[in-house]
Amino acid sequence: MSKPRIFIDGQEGTTGLRIRELLADRGDLDVALIPVEERKDEQKRRQFLNEADVAILCLPDEAAAEALTLLEPASNTRVIDTSTARRVDENWVYGVPELSPQQRQAIQHADRVANCGCYPVGFLLAVRPLIEAGLLPDDVSLTINAVSGYSGGGRSMIEDYQSLPPGSHGDGARPLTLYGLEGGHKHMAEICAFSGTSTTPLFVPSVDHTLCGMLTSTPVPKAMWSGPTSPQAVWEVWEQRYGQEPFIRVVPPADNDAHLRGGRYLDLGGCNFSNRLDLFVFGDPQVGLVLVGRLDNLGKGASGNAVQCLNLMIGAEETAGLSDGVADGLVESR
Repeated sequence: MSKPRIFIDGQEGTTGLRIRELLADRGDLDVALIPVEERKDEQKRRQFLNEADVAILCLPDEAAAEALTLLEPASNTRVIDTSTARRVDENWVYGVPELSPQQRQAIQHADRVANCGCYPVGFLLAVRPLIEAGLLPDDVSLTINAVSGYSGGGRSMIEDYQSLPPGSHGDGARPLTLYGLEGGHKHMAEICAFSGTSTTPLFVPSVDHTLCGMLTSTPVPKAMWSGPTSPQAVWEVWEQRYGQEPFIRVVPPADNDAHLRGGRYLDLGGCNFSNRLDLFVFGDPQVGLVLVGRLDNLGKGASGNAVQCLNLMIGAEETAGLSDGVADGLVESR
C-alpha cells in the first residue's frame, strides 16, 4: 500500500518549518517538498498540490487563497489551511480535535480543515466546557489576557527580535509589549464562533522576548459564575472532558504550586517544543477564579495541531510524530 503523499506549501515559513521537523522521521509518509529555487513556480506548485493526498498550506491569507485556486476541479487533494481566513467558513471544519466530542470525527472525514490560531486554543478549551456544563452563563462577558513568544508574529517579527545585538536580550532590549489595543484582532472571529459565549470577549494580546511559548489567562469574577463555583468544580468539568486526551493536561488545583517556579511564577515556556496544552485554575471563590491555558504557540497553537489533524485525516495514530513533552523530557513533568 502506498504511503500518503503530503505536500507542505510554504515550507520555509515559521509554521511550515516546524511541520517539516515533525514529519522528518515519519516513515509512514511521503513528504513532498518543492526545491527552493522552484517554490514560486506556479506550474510546479500546481503539480505538487494536485498530486498530494493532503496539502498543508502554511501561507498568509491571500497566498493560501491563491493556492486553493490551483487545485483542479477533479482533484482529490485534501487540505489543511493554517491561515486565518477560513476558520469560520461553514465549508471548512475547524481543526481542534478536542473542541467537542464530535470534532475529532468531523476532522477525520473532512476534505477541508482550517487549522486553529494560536491564541484561541487555550481560551476555547478552558471556557467552552464550563459554559456547556452550566458553570458559566452562555452570555458571560470575559477578558482574555494573553502573551506569546515572538515567533507568533511570523518572519518579520522574528527578524526584528533576532536582529538585536548579541547580549541585548532581556528587559532592556524588547520588554513585554501590548498590541492590538484597538481591537479587531484576526483571531477574534474563531474565538467568538467556538467559545460558547454569545458576548464578544475583550482580548488583550502581548508579545514577550522569547521565541515561543504562550499563556492565556481569563479572570472570571465571582458574580459572573452561575452560582457558587470552586477551583475543584472547574477542574472536575475539565477532567471529565479532557481526562483521556493525549495532549491536554488538566492540573488539579491542589498541584498548582508544584508548577509555579519558586512557588510564585507560572512560566511561559512550560509546554515548549511539545503539542501539549496545560489547563490551570487559580483563585479565591469569594473573589473570582482565573482560568489559564499554557501551550507552545508553534505546537498546539499551530504546527503540532496541524500534524494532529493530519494524522486523523490519513488514519494514522493521532499521536504519531508528536510529543506531550513529558515522556521526552522536553518540558517539566510535575
